[in-house]
Amino acid sequence: MKKTFSILSILTLLIFSNLTINSCGSREDTVNCFPSNPINVTLNLNLPAYYNLTFDGGWIYVNEQQSGTRGLIVVRVGDNFKAYDRNAPHICPGPNTTLEVKDNISILCPQDNTRWILRSGQPESGAATSLPPKTYPNNYDPATKTLNIYF
Repeated sequence: MKKTFSILSILTLLIFSNLTINSCGSREDTVNCFPSNPINVTLNLNLPAYYNLTFDGGWIYVNEQQSGTRGLIVVRVGDNFKAYDRNAPHICPGPNTTLEVKDNISILCPQDNTRWILRSGQPESGAATSLPPKTYPNNYDPATKTLNIYF
């Protein structure tokens, strides 16, 4: 009886230890001080302000109401779109942490020169090589050329 209780206790301890270690190892998609604001933007691509989004690789900054605390970077990738938050995902917001597009191919954090590929959000270089910019879901209606970005 005592031996069975000891074996069960050890097994239970090992299982809970393994679960705790694995759950603590997971990483959020941004740092914990990342601002959380509702995103609800509708873009009519028929308007001249959004002309760059009518061709593959075109991008714009969006600084409208409900586009986050620092706005969005929206890029067309084929028939789809990517909408990135302009807050750096790897460091707490500061005066130099607003993401910028550089040379039409990269997203740059001016604080530490971390770079991501504009079309995919994959890390290019810098301290945040495993943490891509925060992206938001979107829906595009090609019939009306309306892009909705939300969160």
